[in-house]
Amino acid sequence: MKQTDFGQVANSYARSREDIPVVLMDTLQLRNIFWEGKKVADIGAGTGALTRKIAMRKADVVGIEPSKELAAQALALNVAKNFQIPYLHGTAEATGLEESKFDIVTVMRAWHWFDRPKAIAEMKRILKANGTLIVIDSGFLGGTNVVTKTFEVLSKHVEGGLTPAGSKADSKLCINSFPVEWFKEWQENGFVLRDFYKLSYTVDFSKQEWVDRIESVSWMANLDEPVRKEALKELHSSILEQENFKIPHECNVCILRVSE
Repeated sequence: MKQTDFGQVANSYARSREDIPVVLMDTLQLRNIFWEGKKVADIGAGTGALTRKIAMRKADVVGIEPSKELAAQALALNVAKNFQIPYLHGTAEATGLEESKFDIVTVMRAWHWFDRPKAIAEMKRILKANGTLIVIDSGFLGGTNVVTKTFEVLSKHVEGGLTPAGSKADSKLCINSFPVEWFKEWQENGFVLRDFYKLSYTVDFSKQEWVDRIESVSWMANLDEPVRKEALKELHSSILEQENFKIPHECNVCILRVSE
């Protein structure tokens, strides 16, 4: 699998990835996920969007991120938003965290980038007995004119077409965007499925905010800078000016527990 360097688009990533719905944390609480006083590791933390929501609920949270550029953006947002969250350099396969110390591990929009057998072993290593693993995926949906036009533009510049990201490209069957093989892997390696559910929501974007959001996707991060700039220029000129675009999104959440 080709490694995607999101560090190349770290600025736009920081500007456009604050789209986690407020209702996400409410739905987790309804499922008895309580954060206050818990030790939490957010793996593949990116620029810290989920990490900050967890910190706001009084958890002792640390973010683990392999991209130094994304982690730098997360630390800058700490200052701008008055947080003191540590962001450490590490990967899902080798977090560098202590063994059996964490009540909850979260992964958002990242599981498909991991070496999954090694990541599962690492999650089990750092979680306490009966600890909880929460895997979340979210993204925008097709169907609106602006998304259709965006796909038309990007398909001209992305060699090989707009294939699913990471290991999702190799999956034959998905349930709510999760490849079915993930569930078997979790079960076979000591994780019990507690809940799996979907949220639908809408995010408003200005024209420039939408272009920033598109710059942050993996298709764009994989492009050489001149090609990426040309694609973004064409996208900006191809979509109409209007006050905002209402883009439908979907968030899928899987809650797992380490079996006894």
